[in-house]
Amino acid sequence: MRWTMLALSLFAIGVTGCSKPAAEGESKDSSTTTQSGDSMNSDKTFQQDVDFLNEHVETIVLRGDGGDALVAVTPAYQGRVMTSSATGGDGVSFGWLNYDHIASGKVAEHINAYGGEERFWLGPEGGQFSIYFAPGAKFEFADWQTPPLIDTEAYDVAEKSESKVSFVKEATIKNYSNNEFKLRIDRAVEVLDPGAVENSLGVKPGELKFVGYRTTNKLTNTGEAAWTKDTGLLSIWLLGMYKPGPKTTIVVPFVEGSEEELGVVVNDTYFGKVPADRLKVAEGVMYLSGDGNFRSKIGVPPKRAKEIAGSYDAERGVLTLVKYNKPEGVTDYVNSMWEIQDEPFAGDTVNAYNDGSPAPGEKPLGPFYEIETSSPALALEPGKSGEHISETYHFQGDRAELDRVAKETLGVSLDEIEAGLK
Repeated sequence: MRWTMLALSLFAIGVTGCSKPAAEGESKDSSTTTQSGDSMNSDKTFQQDVDFLNEHVETIVLRGDGGDALVAVTPAYQGRVMTSSATGGDGVSFGWLNYDHIASGKVAEHINAYGGEERFWLGPEGGQFSIYFAPGAKFEFADWQTPPLIDTEAYDVAEKSESKVSFVKEATIKNYSNNEFKLRIDRAVEVLDPGAVENSLGVKPGELKFVGYRTTNKLTNTGEAAWTKDTGLLSIWLLGMYKPGPKTTIVVPFVEGSEEELGVVVNDTYFGKVPADRLKVAEGVMYLSGDGNFRSKIGVPPKRAKEIAGSYDAERGVLTLVKYNKPEGVTDYVNSMWEIQDEPFAGDTVNAYNDGSPAPGEKPLGPFYEIETSSPALALEPGKSGEHISETYHFQGDRAELDRVAKETLGVSLDEIEAGLK
C-alpha cells in the first residue's frame, strides 16, 4: 500500500459501492460491491477459512511434515497465499480474508481486496513509469486501476505436490510512459521443514509449533527490447495481510548510522505523520502498532533495510517473521508516489502498514496490518530474469522459546517488543 494519504482515504471510501461489468463467467449484479472487511474471520480456524474459500474459489492446501503446518493457496487470486496454520485444521488461521468481498462474487473497480497473507504484485504504483495509471491519466483515484494481471486474472498451475505448488503467467503490460513490457511470471509456494527453517533463520524451532513457507517469484523479460531506466523498470512487490490485535506490534530492524551516509531512518509520512504513541524508533529497531485502529504506514530505504521484519501478537501468542533476499549494494528501488517524480528509483525496500478508518465515521478497509517487501528495480535484457524470494514464519508455544527466537532473529526480546510503544 504505497498510496498517498488522500489517495488511500479516497480508496477506502470509493471502493464501497463501485463495481464494473463482469467478465464472462463472473457474477454480474447491478447492486453495489462492498469491499470493506469487518474482521468477521478474526477468530476463524484454518479449516473454517478453507471451507469458506472452497465455496467460492479453488483452494490448494499444502502440508508440511507431520501435517500440522498448513498453507492455503488460490490459483484464481494469482497464486496468493490466503492463510496458514501451525497447528492443523483447528489451529489459528493467520491470514486476513475479506469475507464480504469474496462472498459477493463481484468484480470491483480499481482493486479487488480479497485479502491473503502474501500476494504477488508489481511496482511501481505511481510516477511516470507507473503501471497503475494509463498514459496521460491524472494521478487521481478515479484514474487509478490495479492491473488485471495482479488483481483478477488467474495463474496457471504448472506443478503441484503435497508441499509445493508452482504457477506461471504470461502477459503484456504498459506503463504511464506508454512503454510496453512483455513478461512471464513464475511463482512457487513451498512449505518449509524444520531443517530449512534452521538453515535460513539460523535458529532451531525446538518445541515451538510453527508454519513456514517460501515463495520464489521470478519475472522474465520475454520481449525483444531491454528494460532500462530511461523507459521504466518493474519490481516484484509482495504484500501480506494479517489479522490485527490490540496487543500486536510490528517490528522492523534497521541499519544504524548517519543520515548523510544512509538516508532517513524511516519514511513515516505516507498518510500524515505517525503519532509518537504508534511509532517508536529505538536503537536499530522500530515499532509500529498493528492494532488495525489507526491508518498509518512506514517505509525503510534500501541502505537502512535489513533482510527481516516481523510482528508479535501478545494476545494470541504468535511471533511472525518475514525474511526476503536483499541484493547487497543495490539501491535502485521503484518509487510509487502519485506524481511525476524527480527520483523514480528512490523507493523503499521494506514497508509496514496498519489499517484503520480513513476518516471519522468511515469503515476501515479491513482492518488488518501488512508487512511488505520489494525487489530492486529490474533492468532486464531480453530473456533475462529477476527473482525475489520471501519466507514467512508463524511461531506459537512456550513464551521463553518464542523469546529466544525473537532475540536471535529480530534482535529484541518479547518484553522489549511489548514495551516498545509504551
